[in-house]
Order: sequence, then C-alpha cells, then structure tokens
Amino acid sequence: MGDPKFSRRKYTRPSHPWDGPRIQEEKEIIKKYGMKNKRELWKVKDFLRRYRRIARNLQARMLNKEAQAEKEKEQLLKSLFRMGLLGEKSDLNDVLALGLEAVLARRLQTLVHLKGLSYTPGQARQLIIHGHISLKGKKMTIPGYLVMRGEDEQIAYRATSPYTSEMHPMRPKPAMARELEIATADTAPKPVEGTPPPAAPQPAKPAKEEEKAPADLNVAPGGEK
Repeated sequence: MGDPKFSRRKYTRPSHPWDGPRIQEEKEIIKKYGMKNKRELWKVKDFLRRYRRIARNLQARMLNKEAQAEKEKEQLLKSLFRMGLLGEKSDLNDVLALGLEAVLARRLQTLVHLKGLSYTPGQARQLIIHGHISLKGKKMTIPGYLVMRGEDEQIAYRATSPYTSEMHPMRPKPAMARELEIATADTAPKPVEGTPPPAAPQPAKPAKEEEKAPADLNVAPGGEK
C-alpha cells in the first residue's frame, strides 16, 4: 500500500519524451482547455488508459461466458454514464472508442467557460482556484473535477463572491449584450478603400512675442536727442 502520507503518482510520463508531433499536439490541447501543465493532461490519459484496459479484460472474460464479467460490465457502463461520458445504450466498444477531448469536456474548468461564467478557460481556472465557483451550493476549488451527469446546471458563482454582481468589471456580459456589441461593431461606418486617413490635428503653435523696436542709442538720459 505504501505510506498514506506520500501519495503515488497518478500519471505516466511518455516513453519517448522528445516526440515532436506529440509535443505539438499536447501544447495545442493545453492551450485550448487552459490547463496548467502537461501533468494534468497525462492524468486524463491515464484515466482513459485504465478504463480501456478494464474494457479489454472484460471482453476477453465474456468470451469465456463468465457471469461475473457480465455484472462488472454493467457496473462499468453505469459508472461512465453517470460521468456523462457514455449514453444509455452503450457497450464496451464505446468505452474503447472514448477520446481524450470527451473527458476534457467534462472538466469543471471547461464547463465554467462554456456556461459563460468566464471569458477564457484560463479565467475559468482562476475563478475556481480563488473560490468564486460553486457546484450544488458548495465551493469548488479543483479545476480538473469531472462533473457528473445532471450537475451541469448547478454550476454558478458562489453566493459570497463579488462576481454575483452584474456590475463586476471582470464578469462576462450576458449573451444579448455581447450580440448587441457585435451588431453595433458590424454596422459602424467603415473607411472606403483607397481613402487616405484623416490628418491628425496639428498642435497649436505658441503666440510669438511682439518684436520690440531697437533702442535708439542717441537718446540722452533726459530724453533729449
């Protein structure tokens, strides 16, 4: 079992660390879903790998017509259905066909962004870590939490969060307000091609001092010439 104070690593590093196509693919996924580092992505890959291994073992045992394998199959499919990863009428082949992005789409961070509570996935992560998001009325601070089926509608701002105010400057605007801004920007007059831009106003020049007449050197101190 090991010492409970020292938890085991929950991910497996790639066997070929300098695989160029894999590195590029991981960078794109991390950017798309606003993940912190590659370890979070590797945890999801291990999650999928574990369920695929269970599905393959069950398929082999069901060929031998084991009654226990049939029970474990139903338990596996129900578990993945509760997670929102499979439909009701799924089988083991659907488990093997599960993709990486199907799991990433069920992360709390992704759903917070898709519900319009943040501008970007990165902001969604910040809101969760700082305790501004609640799930079923409870504070959630784990961006990688897999939201169960039926919990999607219970994701909201925490009651004590300043984001509950619609006037908060960092809170995304409602969809209607965003659509109005886009429509306003589209209907704004655009400059005609080939027309030079308007000249910038020239700064006002300071008024020149009036030229003083040269003093007459022949004038006497008393005013007489």
